[in-house]
Amino acid sequence: MATIQLQVVSPERLVCDKEIAMLIVRSTGGELGILPRHAPLVTGLIPHAMRIKLDGQEEQLMAVAGGLMEVTPKKITVLVSAAEEPEQIDVNRAQAAYARAKQRIEAFKQAPTQHEDIDIDRAEAALARAKARLIATRTSFN
Repeated sequence: MATIQLQVVSPERLVCDKEIAMLIVRSTGGELGILPRHAPLVTGLIPHAMRIKLDGQEEQLMAVAGGLMEVTPKKITVLVSAAEEPEQIDVNRAQAAYARAKQRIEAFKQAPTQHEDIDIDRAEAALARAKARLIATRTSFN
């Protein structure tokens, strides 16, 4: 089976460096599936849980907080502000962050003039990051 090299890099460390069969990401333009020998590409990434396929069956998830991805026919480089594998994620903390962000968004939507102190863009970004972390751990977030 053909593979492609995946490197995921955050400011703190090299998060992942391995041969994979396929990567599925959410770019600023929509969802993309990257296979070996993919055409060259550079795109922005939004916060989400990347799906890393190692072979025909096995799939790993990794929460990313957004960034950039460069693809060449032999290598995928993902540069992100933060990346976490499921075992690194504190589920209770992620659930609390999700609930807090959702509450702030709802409060703002119901009475925007009373909640001018809420930065809605920041709250929505926090919600997206928390959601990505929960999806990566396969935890429900309703």
